[in-house]
Amino acid sequence: MPLFKLSISTFGLEAGGAASDLLTELAEPRALAVTLFEDGPASFLIEAYYETEPSLEAAADALSALRAGLGEAMLEAVPEQNWVALSQAALPPIAAGRFVVHGGHDRARVGARRIAIEIEAGEAFGTGHNATTALCLEAIDRLTRHRCFARVVDLGCGTGVLAIAAARVLPGARVLAVDNDPLATAIARTNARLNGVGRHVRVIDASGFAHPLLRPPRAFDLVLANLLPGPLVELAPAMRRALRPGGVAVLSGVLDHQAREVGASYCAAGFRLLARSRRAGWTVLTLVRVTPHSTRHSWPERTCAACARKLLKPLAALGYTVDIKPPAPPTSQLSFWLRQGVGFRDDGWA
Repeated sequence: MPLFKLSISTFGLEAGGAASDLLTELAEPRALAVTLFEDGPASFLIEAYYETEPSLEAAADALSALRAGLGEAMLEAVPEQNWVALSQAALPPIAAGRFVVHGGHDRARVGARRIAIEIEAGEAFGTGHNATTALCLEAIDRLTRHRCFARVVDLGCGTGVLAIAAARVLPGARVLAVDNDPLATAIARTNARLNGVGRHVRVIDASGFAHPLLRPPRAFDLVLANLLPGPLVELAPAMRRALRPGGVAVLSGVLDHQAREVGASYCAAGFRLLARSRRAGWTVLTLVRVTPHSTRHSWPERTCAACARKLLKPLAALGYTVDIKPPAPPTSQLSFWLRQGVGFRDDGWA
């Protein structure tokens, strides 16, 4: 069935926002979708889609109070399209480390050397096409190449893609996927079964660590949290209680300019920054929970930063950023993390 598109140019964001709100509220005919695009300096374009042909006169009457900020309205029929096929074609498989996230329509295109995770486009957040999800998958890939994590939590799991990835590379691990959106948890359960890890991933409805399975004395080795800066900062003390000493937190959903605030809150809570990855304006922070002794420790007199960088040089080849500045962990702790395959980065965050 063809659709009808009503297009109106506007001058100024305020006029555009008001016009799009009015079109959204019109009862007859009801718009399927109303979008507002920036079309140039101080100019915006409103597009409203309808199943039945709207009246230009009725739209003009509804918008009459805003005429000073509106341009000419245009109505056109949109040719019938296979919108599902078009949306699938616009979302090709995404490779991130050893993983490739794909829809069911691309199942045959995935190479045998990749760890395939099937997630349909249009589901809850987390199809791999967002930079934050892809960066988290790459962090999981790096961390699990050289260390085993027995207990894993995916906070704000969305589609469950991160929990599924962890379960695929850590077959003996117990993985919890947590979200406060019932739709997301239902989708995550379905996706876990679809990807063959339904028995290894337990999906629970909760906000943050507010669930008996997440509270002390239970301790986790790895927490994946693709959230927002505000909730991440609030969760810093609870994150420390949830992780074992030496446990790792991967934090995402953070814009580049927000990374310092989030990192500082975790350093204050007893974490040290291991790695930081950036892409398309987003940052992912990988941190380790350290003991009070190691957070107070300064460089031993006979240990220099150059020696530490030399110790951790193999990690740089794996994609970690190694930039150690005093105060830093003792040589024994550096050696421990070298064996685990994780490098330190300390930016101070002051």
